[in-house]
Amino acid sequence: MRTPLALGIAAVVTVAAPAAAQDAVGDWAGTLQVTPEVRLPLVVHILRDDAGVVTGTMDSPSQSARGIPLGDIVLTEGKMAFTVPQVAGRYEGTWDEPAKSWKGQWSQSGMTWPLDLTGGEAVAAASAAPPASPLPADWSPPADAAIRELIAARNAPRPGQGIVVGVLEPAGRRVVSAGSGVGAAFDGTTLFEIGSISKVFTALILADMVNKGEVSLDDPAAKYLPSGHKMPERGRAITLRDLSTHRSGLPRMAEDVGVIDSREGPFVDYTAEKMLAFLDRYELTRDVGVQWEYSNLGVGLLGYLLGRAAGSDYETLLRERVTGPLGLDDTLVTLPPSHAPRLAPAFDMYMRPTSPWELDVHVGAGGIRSSAADMLEFAAAVLDPNSPIAPAVKTALSVRVPGANARTEQALGWLVIHPTPDREILIHDGGTGGYRTVIALEPPKGRAVVTLVNSAVEPSAADIGMRVLIGSPMGATPPVPPAPPPRVARTALTLPSAELERVVGRYQFPGFVVAVTFESGTVRAANETARASSNPIFPEAPLTFFWRIVDAQIRFSTDAAGKVIGAELTQAGQTLAGTRIEP
Repeated sequence: MRTPLALGIAAVVTVAAPAAAQDAVGDWAGTLQVTPEVRLPLVVHILRDDAGVVTGTMDSPSQSARGIPLGDIVLTEGKMAFTVPQVAGRYEGTWDEPAKSWKGQWSQSGMTWPLDLTGGEAVAAASAAPPASPLPADWSPPADAAIRELIAARNAPRPGQGIVVGVLEPAGRRVVSAGSGVGAAFDGTTLFEIGSISKVFTALILADMVNKGEVSLDDPAAKYLPSGHKMPERGRAITLRDLSTHRSGLPRMAEDVGVIDSREGPFVDYTAEKMLAFLDRYELTRDVGVQWEYSNLGVGLLGYLLGRAAGSDYETLLRERVTGPLGLDDTLVTLPPSHAPRLAPAFDMYMRPTSPWELDVHVGAGGIRSSAADMLEFAAAVLDPNSPIAPAVKTALSVRVPGANARTEQALGWLVIHPTPDREILIHDGGTGGYRTVIALEPPKGRAVVTLVNSAVEPSAADIGMRVLIGSPMGATPPVPPAPPPRVARTALTLPSAELERVVGRYQFPGFVVAVTFESGTVRAANETARASSNPIFPEAPLTFFWRIVDAQIRFSTDAAGKVIGAELTQAGQTLAGTRIEP
């Protein structure tokens, strides 16, 4: 499940030279080596106005994403740090005078990569992707033949991939599709995992229950927890509104979910009991309601709590309050035998066959399957003021809080983007291990577009959908990256507590600090610099540990007397050396 991106609406930023050697104000570029095969050029723009206020944005030209706002910018002599709330990322670097660049680390989703930022010609090179052009004022969704060309270009380097595009206009509906390989009969009835578009359905269940007086948006989430469990609090209690608008302060995912890149996904065995145990012990890193941060955990929890409030379960609520009244017979959590053959085969980000996801307690965050035909019917109901779900839609869209940037608002479930100040698009995208999806609507024009894809290779559904709906530019379709070698199977050993306690401390790596703790018999590690949640690490040998949530290992080193003095962190094919600084 991915953070929604407002594609095609970012501002063009003028490239300028840095003001001074150690002054971070200016434009900086670097390349993030995500894996040995995947490289992402990034451009950072730091501005200071006449009043001394510092702001900034980041561009990812190869992903056609520009003007992503920076937050928490800290500039001190020789140091630069900032967050990127829209993608839950953080950068911290120090100035290297001989190299005339910032040497640092990028942290995201519990992982860390080296990232050096340089000015001058590097900025122009990294910005080579053409800037976003103004959107056409008189745009209409293209004809079927033009959409087929978009699909064919995106499918060409990806044998086995299929794409279905559904278009809703005042004149009617149409579906354009194409695919190849096994299960190639892609059409309006082909089923896909819609991933985080499920969050919109969860928001409508919430809105319907609010309208009927069964719950209130301002009810504390804790009100609906089982006895003996608690919600984390900071500043005030987390409400149902906070969970649906991503302002709860809860992390994107709980620290103890499964391996993200496993075939079955990270949530397959993540039960309500595990989620409740996590909430019991979790401490928020900021006050509730002060900042937007996309949270699968938050909306998964919301779906669970709504089931408890109604004395039911999520799948029943979905059927009784949304899909049933609209006749969406193909929009389901559990596929009956009659539907299963229509589920498109799933492929991962390397076009390897993979498995559908089962989300257990996170079902409300991303567990729904649907077809283009059903999603167009759903879009029509959202646009229709007389549809069975119209009161819930009205309530959901009446809630607006600031989103990731100045052109984005968060409603209940829906992300609302403003390509221009007088224009409004409702959008949500979704992604699981083998599918990418997007639904986007422009209510004043009575238009909607649905794009469904049966692979996780990027770019995927979102830019096609926005191209068809509003004419925004599409990203190029690069070759499928080579798959990494299979993950090494690792077995955790049972070691004496004294052996585990030896590694407790803080370790300084280039640009970031890892804090290692020992609590309740478990060793945990956290990127302290990125303010990340701690995750369990497991011993496979004395002084050698591994993460289960990501493919990373840490090996501790000792001096001649056996005292731990440092560590080596290996991740994404790279190894970094660190020094123990505490205790």
